[in-house]
Amino acid sequence: MNITDPIADLLTRIRNAQKARIDVVSVPASKMKIAIAHILREEGFIVNYKCIRDNKQGILKIALRYSESGVGVIREIQRRSKSSLRSYVSADAIPYVKNGFGIGIVSTSKGVMTDREARKQHIGGEYLCSVF
Repeated sequence: MNITDPIADLLTRIRNAQKARIDVVSVPASKMKIAIAHILREEGFIVNYKCIRDNKQGILKIALRYSESGVGVIREIQRRSKSSLRSYVSADAIPYVKNGFGIGIVSTSKGVMTDREARKQHIGGEYLCSVF
């Protein structure tokens, strides 16, 4: 299967797995996907992730987090920069997600980081996605 936008595929698999109340979702691994999973874990949106190496691309397994009532912690996860329309922002123009309650993930020259870190370091980049 040929995937044109692997980050959108990752976000869609996470979104669909949470709606189906699946504990662990598997996606093909890449450095960008591992960086996004690391940020989601640091911000408390997922429990953990693990990259399993094989002779091909590798598999990224993501353990999703649910509340005590069984509702997924990620309420909304949206792709902002698409392969057909890239979205670049300067450090001053990085938007706030839900008035600061959510996070934005930005790919900068210093790596993939949250919108708060990018504002703090005063660097812009490609605005990948927003999570709330």
